[in-house]
Amino acid sequence: MPYVAVSAISHPGLLRERNEDSLAVGPWTLCATVTENPQTLIFPLGTPLVVAVADGLGGHPGGEVASALVVRRIAALGPALSSEVAVRDALNLCNRAVFKAAGGDQAGELAGMGTTVAGVVVRPDALLVFNVGDSRVLAASRDGLRQLSVDDSPPHPAGRTTSLVTQSLGGSLTYRAVVPHVTSETMAPGERYLICSDGLTDPVATDVLEEILREHDDGRAAFELWKAAIEAGGPDNITVAVVRVEQE
Repeated sequence: MPYVAVSAISHPGLLRERNEDSLAVGPWTLCATVTENPQTLIFPLGTPLVVAVADGLGGHPGGEVASALVVRRIAALGPALSSEVAVRDALNLCNRAVFKAAGGDQAGELAGMGTTVAGVVVRPDALLVFNVGDSRVLAASRDGLRQLSVDDSPPHPAGRTTSLVTQSLGGSLTYRAVVPHVTSETMAPGERYLICSDGLTDPVATDVLEEILREHDDGRAAFELWKAAIEAGGPDNITVAVVRVEQE
């Protein structure tokens, strides 16, 4: 029977006091906590299945609150996310929900909280890819890694990274609309999908990610990706989800 296997791990890294990342895999959520080992979940291929990583904005209050709110909303809406329009609408709803939870126009303890989000919706015929911010979705094949998401970050010199984002869900003292990146991708046989926060992609070089995904699948791949981020100094929260679709 066709199925979707999702292997995930979430960890604060070595330099952060707490984990502000959250994760949704179908109806299952992991919010601002720590997994000691990768978890692998199996779902039948059919009803839209959402896999999403949200990374609470550092330097803002309540990053873990914002990321948890977003993945819980997305998980609840997951089975209805059958089109690009539905995904955009869901992300716009999440943006308003984060702003409202932060106190709206009334300044409070959570004023300015926000989060990035990136993910996929797996359907039998295609993959819907979405993001707001700089968390990423990448496709892994024998030819290497291909980025499917679009980084919302200012231009910076080649080979360098930045923690700044040009749009996020919430994240400002006044309401700001977002323009989510949503595309439809054909699922190539044997291709896998990596959804992650920048705690993986900032410290770990692309060629290292490619080598790990060539050599490992599922939970072992998720573990080795996490391990590579830790060995690179673990400067930020690390959340990784590896998605494998078996269509036969």
